[in-house]
Amino acid sequence: MHLKSLMINNISTQKRTKKKACILPLIFCLLLTGCSASSSKQNGSSDSAVKQSASESLSAKSDSAEHTAAGEKEQTAASALSSDKAEEASVDFFAMDTYMMITVYGDQAEELAEKAKKEVQRLDSLLSTGNPESEVGKINAGGGGVLSEDGQYLMKRSLELWKETDGAFDLTVYPLMELWGFTDSSFKVPSDDDLKKALTLVGSDMVKFDEATGETAFAIEGMKIDFGGIAKGYASSQVVSLLREAGAEHAMVNLGGNVQALGGKPDGSDWRIGVRMPDGTNDIMCVLSIRDCAVITSGGYERFFEEGGKTYHHILDPKTGRPADNSLLSVTVVSEDGTSADALATALFIMGEEKAEEYWREHRTEFNLILAMADGSVKVTEGIAERCKTELPLTVIRADAK
Repeated sequence: MHLKSLMINNISTQKRTKKKACILPLIFCLLLTGCSASSSKQNGSSDSAVKQSASESLSAKSDSAEHTAAGEKEQTAASALSSDKAEEASVDFFAMDTYMMITVYGDQAEELAEKAKKEVQRLDSLLSTGNPESEVGKINAGGGGVLSEDGQYLMKRSLELWKETDGAFDLTVYPLMELWGFTDSSFKVPSDDDLKKALTLVGSDMVKFDEATGETAFAIEGMKIDFGGIAKGYASSQVVSLLREAGAEHAMVNLGGNVQALGGKPDGSDWRIGVRMPDGTNDIMCVLSIRDCAVITSGGYERFFEEGGKTYHHILDPKTGRPADNSLLSVTVVSEDGTSADALATALFIMGEEKAEEYWREHRTEFNLILAMADGSVKVTEGIAERCKTELPLTVIRADAK
């Protein structure tokens, strides 16, 4: 998916009595051309607060956007990459409730792109909560069942992340999503009594999972699981593994905005990812140079509704049952592991600024962070600070901070 110019996100608006609902694509990232792979320099490296000027790369955004990871079909118009040597093939399709684009370069690019598409579709048919015939649909309807190899991996990883994030990532949050109307757009603010009842069905500690057999059961009738917070990241990682094993060296996987790169660009340079401002506009918050990693963002601006003059977003805190409320507008996770990046983007948004930074310090060899703050500033972990450019006030999160 290669766009010659940045496309403005469409906001689908659903109106009800005294209500307004807005749904935006899950990730706002773009791949930018015309930028070298050189890193920006920090000013005053001994100070944790570092301001960087990136006007040289950000000013070209209106005519240099090569590829958007926004996830709406009208945003996936294709144009050729600025490389006349590598064979290129792209497939775009709808899966996991969003539009997707996979672009492969090199020999057998067309064949490999089709194989990648089929892999995503296979996982979609397996993991969809909205499909009663899917593996997850049947388990939710029957109160348990046997998971496939993919399902077993996702269950094991989800339970691990639930423990690591102190419950912020919880695959049993689906009853709350239903209660708020985020599963079928029947948006409403639930009563305290209804929230209290729904919360009794939430808690990964109530999932009985046998790693040896894949047998899964729920401790309480009415519980439901949802791999939606981790499935697209898993799918992108699976696609990249499939392509790498087939001999591909360069590819860009965009699964509804979950971006994962295989290698660098065919010309040898880094991919340039523009992370959008968390305000629903098409402005670029920062530009990041990457290769061989995933870039995945979560934010309260992605999907929300308004009632009584107040905005309610879809990222629900499993402990309170209500939308997470803290100083973060969005969290972007950069990691070689798309599965973990997908889950952590949501979990760290729920955890909030301080706990997100603490978690990163404990796991800093596994991923990096970009935090969009409510005060208009940006915070970035030191592992990617020199590869991240922004015109906004920038603070570098350091591993040795007290």
